[in-house]
Amino acid sequence: MKLAPVLLAAAASLAQAQALDEDRLRAAFVLRLAQYTQWPAAAADGQTLSLCVAGLSSSGLDAVRALTSRPVGGAQVRVRTPAEPRDAARDCQVLLLGHPDAATLRQWIGAVSDAPVLVVATSPEALRAGVCIALISEPQGMAFAVNHGESKKRGLSLAAPVLKLAREVR
Repeated sequence: MKLAPVLLAAAASLAQAQALDEDRLRAAFVLRLAQYTQWPAAAADGQTLSLCVAGLSSSGLDAVRALTSRPVGGAQVRVRTPAEPRDAARDCQVLLLGHPDAATLRQWIGAVSDAPVLVVATSPEALRAGVCIALISEPQGMAFAVNHGESKKRGLSLAAPVLKLAREVR
């Protein structure tokens, strides 16, 4: 009988570790995808990369912040958490959305409009909502799908390896 609480605690600890690993993997994917993205000259100063996060758990935000000490393509990453969707168009080059519902995703995407922002979301349904890249959790790890038309509409150029490695390209 005394073993049950220990097993429950171990199971909870394992679940928490798996979520943390997924958060770290997601953050690494976003930074790598940003490295393979080219922004229009007017939207990139080359010195900093503004990565905005909205709707992620605190562990997801911590995972993003932990990986931003590394430069991306020579640019120092600056993490922001915009309070309002309208702030994302002017303050972000990369926008990582963790919102699970389509209505909130559409609100953020609509506020960004056609601005040169690489919009990445953490749900496969987000591709239909208008993101550039949707991160997909799978039993074997992480995959992603690309909405190439949306990226081009924003003036972004995704390198060939991104398109080649994507699970789906639209």
